[in-house]
Order: sequence, then C-alpha cells, then structure tokens
Amino acid sequence: METSDLLRHQVINNLMARHPENVADAALSLWEQMAAQIISIVGEGGFNSLYTRSVFLTQSTFPWLAASALSPQAEHRFAQLKISFEGQTPAEASAANSLLLLTFTDILAALIGEQLTTSILRSAWGNDAFGSTVKEFKNE
Repeated sequence: METSDLLRHQVINNLMARHPENVADAALSLWEQMAAQIISIVGEGGFNSLYTRSVFLTQSTFPWLAASALSPQAEHRFAQLKISFEGQTPAEASAANSLLLLTFTDILAALIGEQLTTSILRSAWGNDAFGSTVKEFKNE
C-alpha cells in the first residue's frame, strides 16, 4: 500500500475522531465539502454514481445505511445519510462514515489516481486536516 494511501486513510480516521459527540453533523460537513470539490470536476452525475456505489459497498458492513438517491438540492444532498447516522450510536455512525469515506476515496483514487484524490481532499478539508496527520505519520 502506498504511503499516500495510508495518509488519506489516516486523515479520514482523524477527522472522524475529532467530533465524537456530534457525528452526524461532522460527517455531513465532510461530505458537503468533498462533494463541492468533486462535483466541480466530474459533475453531479459523476459524484452521485461514486457515492451510490460507495453506499452499496458499505451496506455489507452497515446494512442500515441509507440507500436512497441523493437530493438534487445541494443543501439537502445528504439528508438521508444524516437520518441514518442519527439513528445509530455515535461510535456506530462514526465507524460507518469512516468506512463510507474510505470506500468513496478508494474508488476515486482508483479512477483518477492517488495524487489527484489527495489534492482534492486537501482542497475540500483544508491543509490543517492533513498537517497534523502528516506529522503523526512521519513520527511512526
């Protein structure tokens, strides 16, 4: 596994660990930020296809995860995802969102490459999300 792949996975896990008390809102924030960046590159249909495939694959581990289509309105795009998370314990919702994000970014990286995927995530979530993880990663 490439170093950047491990870094991307670590960043996702660290971001989810930051908000253990408000998992649903934290998760939606990550998805909304990432969606904005990806939609600007591959369009809404491309993003929706990647998201739908990621949910389908993640449902084998978390069958309660919402499988409905994304709302076409940006402000309600992840409403069903939020409802799914709110119906679970914070730990379960966090684990599901981490796996969903990992699955989504793994598919994206397979399609467009690790370097571009990491660049998109850095644009979406900011350098500080990567900064602390890079320091931790180098110390291991």
